[in-house]
Amino acid sequence: MMNFDDYQQEARKTAVYPDVGSNFWYPALGLAGESGEVAERVKKLYRDYNGKVDSAFYIQLRKELGDVLWYVANLASEAGMSLGNIADNNLLKLRDRKNRGVLHGDGGER
Repeated sequence: MMNFDDYQQEARKTAVYPDVGSNFWYPALGLAGESGEVAERVKKLYRDYNGKVDSAFYIQLRKELGDVLWYVANLASEAGMSLGNIADNNLLKLRDRKNRGVLHGDGGER
């Protein structure tokens, strides 16, 4: 298994877009597009297959989620952030919210 920082370094080697290293917009817009494709896959699962999951669905979902991960990794690189550090901080935030009983709710600063 690969860790987040190793993945980020490898994903960066495949980054081919305008002004790599000083371009937030390309990976941010790509992330939005790929996230939409994940949502479309799930929508069509329910629309066309009554929510019945098969191996083909998992294969396509894995591909789309991989594309989301690539864009997250490259957006983090553009910002000079470590994907591993982002993941660690996210879990710390979620554990804190769980411990305080505020996982549910509204707003980013609970």
